[in-house]
Amino acid sequence: MIVDIINKKRLGKELSYREIDKFFNGYLDGEIKDYQMSALLMAICINGMSDEEVFALTKVFIDSGDILEFDDIPGIKVDKHSTGGIGDKTTLIIAPIVASLGIPVIKMSGRGLGYTGGTIDKLESIKGYRIDLDDEDIVKQVKKIGVVVTGQTADLVPMDKAIYALRDVTGTVSSIPLIASSIMSKKIASGADKILIDIKVGNGALLTTKKDANELSRLMIEIGKIYKREVRTIISDMNVPLGTSIGNSLEVLEAIDILKGRETDNNLYDLCIELASNMVSMGKGIELGDAIKEVVDSLNRGHAYEKFLELVSAQGGKIDSLKVSDKVKELKASKSGKIKSINALELGKLSMALGAGRTNKEEKIDYEVGIKLEKLVNESVKKGDVLARVYYNKKFDMPEVNSIFEIV
Repeated sequence: MIVDIINKKRLGKELSYREIDKFFNGYLDGEIKDYQMSALLMAICINGMSDEEVFALTKVFIDSGDILEFDDIPGIKVDKHSTGGIGDKTTLIIAPIVASLGIPVIKMSGRGLGYTGGTIDKLESIKGYRIDLDDEDIVKQVKKIGVVVTGQTADLVPMDKAIYALRDVTGTVSSIPLIASSIMSKKIASGADKILIDIKVGNGALLTTKKDANELSRLMIEIGKIYKREVRTIISDMNVPLGTSIGNSLEVLEAIDILKGRETDNNLYDLCIELASNMVSMGKGIELGDAIKEVVDSLNRGHAYEKFLELVSAQGGKIDSLKVSDKVKELKASKSGKIKSINALELGKLSMALGAGRTNKEEKIDYEVGIKLEKLVNESVKKGDVLARVYYNKKFDMPEVNSIFEIV
């Protein structure tokens, strides 16, 4: 009985592989309803899962669709995934960097979860950009230019796609077992030889404590061992936004600034160097220090930006189509002093209120809206200085500046 499985997990008991397989495949087949799956997801979120349950769920996810193989593409395929954070646009930057250094990058990205934006949503702010490439398109493009950034193919872990959308609107996005199974099933099924995971931790991330981040890291490395994949994890701070922009078109424009070398003095640049260098180290089997030199050189010589333009063009995007709303409000400093902190979560909530994210599965995103930070942590400000600009197209409640910026 379906209700028996829900009750078993509600009571904190361990589900068998057979029970997990029956329930999740029943949902995918339409026999189990949204409200029943939501109940089980919430029970998992509250009571957790054993390692064996997580391994079973990952296998059920992988077996729900195709397993891609790219053996005819030369080189080590290194994939990267981020658990999501406010202002995280790292894929747009590191994929072209790594590809420009001769390492094939096949990146299948997702949409936003909770307050965190999704890479696919950001790319769709570029008019014409195709996010629905099939296996044949992917192989052809990687052989031609060395990089693809697309959505999940229809037959790749279809169960995760269905569960992912439901988690987003049922308050179950921060469950460590669900995060681990979701990420690792996609990475393994999509043909990655080696996998780098950027685990965000802080008030603007799905995970808010270092303890949870370490547990997720351990789980994903263990799943990697089962499937004979090298997995590296990097735990990065998400108590402050990543970079200066939040919102889809704004974040693509900021990624372009990084690739062009216009922005090199913020946490986004630093993290992209770290992530790209680890991917190059894994892909080429070289020391991290040597990889860092190659990554910085690619940026400085403009090779990474050229590869980004190739990527956008290959997938039908028109880079000149990026548009930001011309309606702007300013958040100004209420006093003079130094910025001690910037609340990433509050900025994420504001971004959602503007329409840059979804509150339900069917909701459309406004790609033109978002927030541009004009001042960062540790900067001195005077009363009345513009701390951030808010780009909007609909009515919204302007937040109190002190709820976002702590000035001392």
